[in-house]
Amino acid sequence: MVRAFRPDPIPADVLERVLGAARRAPAAGNSDGTDLVVLEGPQHTRRYWDITLPDGPSRDRFGYPRLLDAPVLAVVLADADAYLRRYREPDKAATGLGQSAEKWPVPYWTVDASFAAILVLLAATNEGLGALFFGIFEHEAELLRALGVPDGRQAIGTVAIGWPDPEAEKDRPGRSADRRTRPPDEIVHRGHW
Repeated sequence: MVRAFRPDPIPADVLERVLGAARRAPAAGNSDGTDLVVLEGPQHTRRYWDITLPDGPSRDRFGYPRLLDAPVLAVVLADADAYLRRYREPDKAATGLGQSAEKWPVPYWTVDASFAAILVLLAATNEGLGALFFGIFEHEAELLRALGVPDGRQAIGTVAIGWPDPEAEKDRPGRSADRRTRPPDEIVHRGHW
């Protein structure tokens, strides 16, 4: 996880490979309900931050100011309607899942968009880049309007992508950095709990 970036641009071919990884994410019924809105360069990423973290006390207190230097932000979107439409098609209609989102035991549009986000994170790492997934906790509706996102899309979060700045990262470790993580034998339950 990287929270401090250098503002250097990412070569187009590298960025295309990273973003293209999202297409390899699973999608229930091949519903194809994940979209990415990609903001590249300071003129575009600044607009994101001006909406979600406006100048003033919030930005002044923001714990990771070098996150704002990431040269690329990819907003990950899920489209529940794409899944409902797909599951109304003849080969899926018998499931009844095309009737309403409430019929789904798990909202696969959220799951599949999350898979796409993790593949982008892994692809960025494989290219020697840094990446960070974070939620859009404030001003989501305003951001989606400003980006021209069609109604009905849900923002899962944003992936910041760029060249890591390890020196700046040392200055401010995450607040949870020292929190104990469970060992594998506490997570993996073989055959029973």
